[in-house]
Amino acid sequence: MSVIVNSVVSLSAMGFLFAAGLAIASKKFAVEVDPRQEAILNVLPGANCGGCGFPGCGGLATAIVEGKAPVNGCPVGGAPVAQKVADIMGVAAQEGVRMVANVHCNGTIDHAVEKAEYFGILDCKAAVIAQSGQKGCTYGCMGFGTCVRACKFDAIYIGTDGVAHVDRDKCVACGKCIEVCPKSIIEWIPYNQQVYIYCKSREKGKDVKDKCSVGCIGCQMCVKVCPFDAITFENNLPTIHYEKCKQCNKCVEKCPTKTIVGRQIKKKVQPVVAKPTEGVENVEDAKPEMVKVNVPKAENEGSNVETVKASEDKEVKTAENVNEVSSETQNNAENQETRA
Repeated sequence: MSVIVNSVVSLSAMGFLFAAGLAIASKKFAVEVDPRQEAILNVLPGANCGGCGFPGCGGLATAIVEGKAPVNGCPVGGAPVAQKVADIMGVAAQEGVRMVANVHCNGTIDHAVEKAEYFGILDCKAAVIAQSGQKGCTYGCMGFGTCVRACKFDAIYIGTDGVAHVDRDKCVACGKCIEVCPKSIIEWIPYNQQVYIYCKSREKGKDVKDKCSVGCIGCQMCVKVCPFDAITFENNLPTIHYEKCKQCNKCVEKCPTKTIVGRQIKKKVQPVVAKPTEGVENVEDAKPEMVKVNVPKAENEGSNVETVKASEDKEVKTAENVNEVSSETQNNAENQETRA
C-alpha cells in the first residue's frame, strides 16, 4: 500500500514541478503579437492565394504591421479591404491601379498554323517538351489549360477558339496563371486599359507570317503613328507602356495584321464546356486526360459509314426473305399432309 501512495505522491509532485516550469517558461519566453496583426488577419479574405507575395494572409498581415507591405497589398480584397486595413493601421488608404492578367496571344485555330498532331497529357508543361507544342509558332498559346487549373477564382478559361482568355471582372491578380504558363505569354495589364498587343513572338516578320495570320511582322507602324511615344520596339516585338498610353487607338487602326486589338473591338469568346470525368466526383481529383489534338477525318469516312449501313440493311432484308421462303415451304408441306 505504501508503494502505491509513494508512487502517486511522486508523480503528483513531478507533474506540479513540470507544470510550474512550463508556466514560467511561457511567461518568460512569450512572443508578443501586435493586436493589429490579428485585426488585419480578420479583415483579409482568407484566400491564401499568395498573390500578395507573402505566404498566405497571415504573412501579409505580419508584413503590413512591420511596414514591409502596403495596406493595399491584398489583390483579392481590393479597395474595400485596403480601406479596412488602413483604418486599423491609422493611415490613409493608398489608391492603386488595379491590375489583371492578360493572355498575349491570338493564335486561334483559325489564325495559327499547326505543325504536328499532339497525343499526350492535357497539360501545357508536358506538351511544351515535345518541340514546344503542336503549333508552328513556338511562342503561342497551346490551349491545354494549365493556367485554368491553377486559377482558384475561375477567372481564366479555354475558349472555343483554342486559346486561353481572362475574365477581367473575376481576376484578382493572384499571379498563379503567370507562374505556371510555360510560354510566359500571360502578363499584367491595367484593368482599365483598352489596347493590347496579342503577340509575343520574337521571330522575323516572314517567319511569323508563315505561322500565324495575326502575328506581329515587325513593321513598326504602331511606333510611328503613336503621338505619345507609348510604344517601343525591341527584339522584333512592340511593347506598350501603359503609363504613357492615352488609348487613342491609332495603333489599332494602322496595324496591318490586327495584332494590336482594342477591348471594344475584340469579341468575347465562349468557354469550352468540359465533360465530366467518369468516376470523379470533385474537379480537384481529376487528372489531366490523354488527348489527341488535330486528328483529321478520313476523306472516305462518310462513304465507309454509308457502305456499312447499306450492307447491314441488305443483310437484314436477306434474312427477312429467307424467313418468308421458309414459312411458305412449311405451309405447303402442311397442306399436302392435310390432303393426304
